[in-house]
Amino acid sequence: MNVKHLNQRQLADRWGVSEATLERWRSEGIGPVYLKLHGRVLYRQEDIEAYETRHLRRSPGQCVQAGGAA
Repeated sequence: MNVKHLNQRQLADRWGVSEATLERWRSEGIGPVYLKLHGRVLYRQEDIEAYETRHLRRSPGQCVQAGGAA
């Protein structure tokens, strides 16, 4: 099983946010689930993609179903 993980810096770069924003989101329970292993925060690729899918919008207040279908 080849599970891909992103660290905090990599996810911040992917989303164009600061690492401090990700830290704040974690403290507020916002954002994708994460792993904390040996003091390191890691995000599984599958959790990042699931979070992104859940937050797809066609317009404000209109969620998009998985796969992007209308």
